[in-house]
Amino acid sequence: MKVLSRVFRGKFIAGLKRAFRDGELSFPGSIRHLADEKAFHSFLRSLFRHDWVVYAKRPFGGPEHVLHYLARYTHRVAISNHRLVNVADGKVTFRWKDYARGSRQRTMAVGGEEFLRRFLLHVLPRGFVRIRFFGFLANRRRTQLLPLCQRLLEAISHQRLPAPQTGETKLPVSWLCPHCGGAMVLIEKFTAQEIRWKLAKASHFVDSS
Repeated sequence: MKVLSRVFRGKFIAGLKRAFRDGELSFPGSIRHLADEKAFHSFLRSLFRHDWVVYAKRPFGGPEHVLHYLARYTHRVAISNHRLVNVADGKVTFRWKDYARGSRQRTMAVGGEEFLRRFLLHVLPRGFVRIRFFGFLANRRRTQLLPLCQRLLEAISHQRLPAPQTGETKLPVSWLCPHCGGAMVLIEKFTAQEIRWKLAKASHFVDSS
């Protein structure tokens, strides 16, 4: 991280020098004196006397992981049903994650009115939206542009239709049944996360039985 910090500091300050030379920086108010070239370069030299902190983390596990992450915020409000433990005697009991103690699962019971108050804090006011579309999916032009895109895609698909092939098409070996040699039909696909979840659920069922 120290090496990354120094590299980032050097490239950032080099970018500042280039922007100053090209006249792309403005210095209003209390930093007006930095418009002077000597004062600006003196300021840049002072930046090298400090260690810069660079925050870096591992990248996402791919586009599918990003979609699952964003879906928690765009298609779910406040709390999911599986976190609700019990509703009785005017109180709602639910699970929550205690990040201060190693992300341990804990339970909390609050009154019904207090639960509704906390829940409604996550409901957007009238006129606000969670997802705002741009381009051909923007609300103002979607009615005109979406049919146009569909027509263009249909025209392209007709242009790229493959020529009819004579004879029988051979399937890859991986799509043939190892027992009878017949063609296998794809019924459903599971992601790695879904497979892990199903295996964990199955093992929990075996342990409990």
